[in-house]
Amino acid sequence: MKFDVVIVGAGHGGAQVAVMLRTQKFEGSIAIIGDEPELPYERPPLSKEYFAGEKEFERIQLRPAKYWDEREVTMLLGKRVVSVDPSAHTVTTDGGETIGYGKLVWATGGSPRMLPIPGGDLPGVQGVRTKADADAMKAASETAEQIVVIGGGYIGLEAAAVLTKAGKKVVLLEALDRVLARVAGAELSRFYEKEHRDHGVDLRLGVCVDAIEGDTHVTGVRLADGEVIPADLVIVGIGIVPAVGPLIAAGAEGASGSGGVLVDRLCKTSLPDIYAIGDCAAHVNDFAEGATIRLESVQNANDQANVVAKGIVGDEAPYHAIPWFWSNQYDLKLQTAGLSTGHDRAVLRGDPATRSFSIVYLKAGKVIALDCVNATKDYVQGRMIVTAGLHATPEQLADSEKPLKELLPS
Repeated sequence: MKFDVVIVGAGHGGAQVAVMLRTQKFEGSIAIIGDEPELPYERPPLSKEYFAGEKEFERIQLRPAKYWDEREVTMLLGKRVVSVDPSAHTVTTDGGETIGYGKLVWATGGSPRMLPIPGGDLPGVQGVRTKADADAMKAASETAEQIVVIGGGYIGLEAAAVLTKAGKKVVLLEALDRVLARVAGAELSRFYEKEHRDHGVDLRLGVCVDAIEGDTHVTGVRLADGEVIPADLVIVGIGIVPAVGPLIAAGAEGASGSGGVLVDRLCKTSLPDIYAIGDCAAHVNDFAEGATIRLESVQNANDQANVVAKGIVGDEAPYHAIPWFWSNQYDLKLQTAGLSTGHDRAVLRGDPATRSFSIVYLKAGKVIALDCVNATKDYVQGRMIVTAGLHATPEQLADSEKPLKELLPS
């Protein structure tokens, strides 16, 4: 088999490359290789609406089967690429198939980072990355009464919220001194900590896990101080390991700090005719002051996919998109615009007691990010002011009666 474009990875980014290529009137052959048996689907609902049973799987599919058939996108599912030969322009799957490509797009994302401790691979210890993970988690949670969630990031908090609403006893463990420590300021962390505790979550900060206990199935989580927390199910949400092994083995330049594969502003790797996008792609980001980072977000995957698709059809334009994220927990919708890392001032806009407010992050007087809780108008206008590189005073930003867009120069 040989295709003009082979896309490795059937997530948001991989699917969007194929969608955008056909939108751009690309007439060549396209194949998507995915290691899961399912057609491309949304990932964020796996720890939210799908896990909670609020959405059936069909509702989170990115496109129905008919869409891919009509656009002649060949789906090669249930196959994992284990090697890349950049000279021969071929990839090899775990089934021994060799597939040729004109252009290769690597959109594999990553696998859940699990705990490298005794018992970390016991049955009942569950990561969250695929439909199969979410299905296993749902099935186990139906009978589990005591559940331990390890990790106070988006995945851990979302899972804790779903399980608590379902009436389960949940203990959430975070090794750092606050939740969301890597992605938000302290004020937002404290707000979410209180929310989870008010809903009954036993939230513990600054704790380290020594081992997972159990024989044939998890029975508990042992902490560094010797305490054992009983558990019928352990959910681990501590990030991902970028799935770039075959590319690095083929000679692609890796990013030492982030663990991904390095790409330029057109999302090209150091290997000829090979692109990489999404969670596994380390890139120079203008909204991170030019630092090389990986962004684990749907927005980034889709935007980089568009850059690649346009580049393949000869309409090259460098990647430049404001990062944005969202998280649903209980009746709270958190929307984030920009990257708050390195901020030197955080301005509260509105009253957290009303459960509708924003936090604006500044660096040297410039707005670099916003966290908006049940404040969609601030989020939409906040994206505009971050993109514009607006300089504003804390007093201007704190006035919640004044729309943020009014701070922009006319």
